Amino acid sequence: MHTAAHEECYGHLLPSPFFASRRNSITERVNQRRPFLDSKDPRLVAHDEAGTVVGVANAGPGRDPDRAGIPELYRIYTLSRAHGSGLGAQLIEAAIGDTPTNLWVFEDIPRARAFYQKSGFSPDGAQAVAT
Repeated sequence: MHTAAHEECYGHLLPSPFFASRRNSITERVNQRRPFLDSKDPRLVAHDEAGTVVGVANAGPGRDPDRAGIPELYRIYTLSRAHGSGLGAQLIEAAIGDTPTNLWVFEDIPRARAFYQKSGFSPDGAQAVAT
């Protein structure tokens, strides 16, 4: 689901071989992320009526040294078929509630930026290059 959501969100930014590689390396990436997956930071998974995963979110301690002590929303993804359903807002509420929180978002994803603004986030002017 995470890989599918990446492709739906970032398909206009990255070439299709990138996503094919991601799909082919799911087991390897899960093994690399095992320490994170085994951590106590909450991870939320949303299912549709058929039991298919349609959304994920997780938050935890902030990773930016200049924002020590402020939590970070690490990820929130929903499949496009869940967009506009309110699921994203429910995931944000469950992940962070009203806690002041940081997040990073790509500049060239207007839908996500509008969603975050509607959810109370605002740009702080910080920029970084994704690695």
